[in-house]
Amino acid sequence: MPLPFLTADHTFEAADDTALPHDDHSRWRRPYRPGPLRVGVAALWLLLASYVLFAAVLIALTGSPSSAGVIFVIALAVIVAALRLLRMGVWVSARGVRQVGFLVTRTVPWRRVVEMRTVQQPVRWLGLPRTVQGQALTVVRKDRAAEDTAPLLTTHNLDFLARFAAFDRAADTVEAWAAECRRG
Repeated sequence: MPLPFLTADHTFEAADDTALPHDDHSRWRRPYRPGPLRVGVAALWLLLASYVLFAAVLIALTGSPSSAGVIFVIALAVIVAALRLLRMGVWVSARGVRQVGFLVTRTVPWRRVVEMRTVQQPVRWLGLPRTVQGQALTVVRKDRAAEDTAPLLTTHNLDFLARFAAFDRAADTVEAWAAECRRG
């Protein structure tokens, strides 16, 4: 079963200078691949879910169906959490830029975006309260000050930890989407 949210829609090559290689700009797409830490954590959660599902089958065969149903619901919750973890990130389309979090999704239309820029600033390490010095892709909106918005991408999140070249490519691609869509 293909999982389109695991692949980047744009392969980066040295001679490639197009930022918007697709005909269908209205479809939401992530302009980068999820990082190995994100994929590894989701794989471990799915492995845990397989054990819990196996336990639900054993409980259904030997115990009460209501207990098996509870364990089955727990397994489904773990599977949904793993898939949501894989969906997290920045998505772009002709309509705007979308930041998908674990529980909250924020969408900013391109008409409200004044500027996107990569800045050197303290960023949260793996989303935890601890901050380290790093780079962040920030969006300046018409209705908010630059300090009020959370960064879209950072060099120290699950996708780009110790992958500075991947962060630079992703930030450049999102900035190119912003420039192209604001112009059009």
